[in-house]
Amino acid sequence: MSTILLFREDAYLPFAEARVLAVTDRRGIVLDRTVFYATGGGQPGDAGQIERSGGPIAITTAVYSEDKTDVIHVPGESEALPEPGETVRAVLDWRRRHRHMRIHTGLHLLSVVLPFPVTGGAIGADEGRLDFDIDGEVPAKEAIEERLNALVSADYAVSEQWITDEELLANPGLVKTMKVKPPMGSGRVRLVKIGDIDLQPCGGTHVRSTAEIGRLAIGKIENKGKQNRRVRIRFADGSAA
Repeated sequence: MSTILLFREDAYLPFAEARVLAVTDRRGIVLDRTVFYATGGGQPGDAGQIERSGGPIAITTAVYSEDKTDVIHVPGESEALPEPGETVRAVLDWRRRHRHMRIHTGLHLLSVVLPFPVTGGAIGADEGRLDFDIDGEVPAKEAIEERLNALVSADYAVSEQWITDEELLANPGLVKTMKVKPPMGSGRVRLVKIGDIDLQPCGGTHVRSTAEIGRLAIGKIENKGKQNRRVRIRFADGSAA
């Protein structure tokens, strides 16, 4: 039985009742359903806790099983473990998750401002980054920041749609990343749509509108190779809460 990914149905669910399916030989906890996003696509796995009658279990992260069918909740080393069959409650560190969602959507906007091939990226609770393959002059940091925040304040709706693997293969221009492959293999691919300005494959969690991101600031633009430029975004002062 595969873990039901509740965060795919509603990224705003902060907790959910679940049943323990198994505890792995590495102390990982597998639930029949979860709100915990598992590490992938540059987005970290969620942290939080699993509440049970014997007391809460702190969860440091979540990862996928080797066959990608289950989410494994990784407890702290000294945490007690539940028994298979137990009914528990999976509870997110919601503040951390929501910050991931805001940064992730902000990075999608950054890829609109800088329409160059993406060679890498990472999402954090305080900042995120994208690496771009830029042949030529990099726009000024101030110009990038102004354009980015204009998109944030425009309050574009963020939604999703699904296409088949075959449809994605027939439309390679939807894929902006050069090294990270879209989440394919199940027969269909999730696209994240921001207003009428962006549409790209993504399996991560996002906010419902760009205004929810809050004002962003551009950090140092780093030279990571002949054409590779690393651009960081972070929450601007006053918008990080």
